[in-house]
Amino acid sequence: MKSKLLIGVIFPLLLSLAACVKDVSPSDSITTASLTSTSDGLLNAVNGAYSLLKDHVVFAGSTDDNNMYLRQYYQASDFASDDIVCGQTTTDPLFYSFSLGHTPTQTNMRYFWYISYKIINDVNTVIGAVGKLTDPDAATRQLLGECYFLRAFSNFNLVRFYAMPFTSSPGGDGIILRTSTSDPALKARATVQEVYQSIIADAEKGAELMEQSRGVQYASREAAWALLSRAYLYEENNDSTMYYADKVINSGKYALSTSATYPTMFASATTSPETIFSVAFTTAEDYGKFGSIASMIYSDGNSGWGEEYASASLRDSMSAHPEDVRWSYIVPLKDNNGVVQKKNGIEIYYISKFSFQGGSPTLSSPILFRLAEMYLNRAEAEAKAGQTAAALNDLDMIRTNRGLSASLYNGTVPSGYTALDLVLNERRIELAFEGHRVFDVYRNKRSLDRTYWGYHLPGLKESDIDLSKQPSGYAGMIVSPDNPKIIYYIPIDEINTNTLCTQNN
Repeated sequence: MKSKLLIGVIFPLLLSLAACVKDVSPSDSITTASLTSTSDGLLNAVNGAYSLLKDHVVFAGSTDDNNMYLRQYYQASDFASDDIVCGQTTTDPLFYSFSLGHTPTQTNMRYFWYISYKIINDVNTVIGAVGKLTDPDAATRQLLGECYFLRAFSNFNLVRFYAMPFTSSPGGDGIILRTSTSDPALKARATVQEVYQSIIADAEKGAELMEQSRGVQYASREAAWALLSRAYLYEENNDSTMYYADKVINSGKYALSTSATYPTMFASATTSPETIFSVAFTTAEDYGKFGSIASMIYSDGNSGWGEEYASASLRDSMSAHPEDVRWSYIVPLKDNNGVVQKKNGIEIYYISKFSFQGGSPTLSSPILFRLAEMYLNRAEAEAKAGQTAAALNDLDMIRTNRGLSASLYNGTVPSGYTALDLVLNERRIELAFEGHRVFDVYRNKRSLDRTYWGYHLPGLKESDIDLSKQPSGYAGMIVSPDNPKIIYYIPIDEINTNTLCTQNN
């Protein structure tokens, strides 16, 4: 039986909470009214929405260890980039991100759509219930603001994966906006511009409501500002990008990790001074080899599959500065003679950004917003606004905290480059493996160059590739920003149940 998505189906609260809230009243006793009449109802409902980012939720009648929001979030973006190389063929649908061989039936992106709208449905239920209160207290306003943030965050990621970039097609098909549990089941896709307007409105509302902090594992006013900075960056609204990046930077709540602390920042994400918002995993939520984010990109020999590696392309971009502490997250597998090992002709450089929380190779609390991104957002907006010196200063602020020489650029763009070139290269290195690269390339109307051997080249062997020839002759090596395969198909579940929803090309 095909799965019926939550989209377009108006669930009573008992169903939405039963799937995501732990240790609360029996599902048949939970009602919309109980959200505001019990001390724990609202808190449990909001915390339950957060849990959907990391839980393995039943989908299509079964629970799959591979189906987890954050696993798909990182794989669907980074595995389609030039930062990670595919070391072998696999039946896991993550392979389609490498090969661009997407289908409307691939399970990983069907699940991502499903769980995203489940989060949206849950927070819509809370927003609807709390909206009936005449004078909510500060704690209630905080939780309500978090719901607006989660809806904005979910819609932002959906529109990035399933719609062409705002800079290419603001009037094109976006995603289905669902802002109430009473939305009709049959609903057409909003335009990309309309989706961004909704994201920005929700993030602004969230920032207005959130006055208390529950810790970096929950949304905050600063997290909403960070999301606004990112969203405006994607719109190329330079003034607003800088405005909200400034608000986070000048809040005084965060500090860049230093060259001494950066190598352990991701393993201690929830206590890092740089973290704005992360999803906290506990020891009990260490999914190990089966289903963890780290399982495909790192292995200590027993902990993970370790089948995808840091690409030669990324390593080449970092090669001029071996002293850069960002190398600490790229881990070569060497033999007893110090020679880097290969698999299927690909050098094995594991990625450890999602490892070593509490010493476990498969446990981390992924950081979704951090201070370095705010400097980079501001730098990109400055570069596009012609404020070159300011942009270079922001890059130097990061680089000097990563073990590199002070004032590396000395206020001058090197010959043959633009300020934007420098910013995008710095974004690539600083934010590698954190789900940014493909979006940064395509929204800037640039092509992605994957001119290196790997299994992103379906049907070819390493011996078939001659890189001295024109790389465009090999499918998948150069991906242009207008290629319809840079986004994913709307899942077949939605197409079959919502006749107003159109499919991507």
